[in-house]
Amino acid sequence: QVQLVESGGRLVQAGGSLRLSCTASGATFNMYTMGWFRQAPGEEREFVAAITWRSGSTLYAESVKGRFTVRRDNARSSVYLQMNSLKPEDTAVYYCAVVSMGSGKYDYWGQGTQVTVSS
Repeated sequence: QVQLVESGGRLVQAGGSLRLSCTASGATFNMYTMGWFRQAPGEEREFVAAITWRSGSTLYAESVKGRFTVRRDNARSSVYLQMNSLKPEDTAVYYCAVVSMGSGKYDYWGQGTQVTVSS
């Protein structure tokens, strides 16, 4: 089992920056990928970014490329999402999630943190 706790969400003005954090505990040795997703009111949850735990390879949704950066800190079992040039359409609850070794899917999810971007 892996437990995930996100933090860092708040109200920010358009054009501003925010950094989200996600810290994992439990069976962190078995993590393969950590990802960020978001869900706006009335919308489906969508992929934002992901990073592999060992190699640090990253993947981004087209909507956030060039504005968001995902990085990891293996020693702290944490992943961060640096969000710059925020837009009102980035408003959502942001979740981190983990793909376990051999799983092929996101097995564990955090409780989410609210990001609100005002225009």
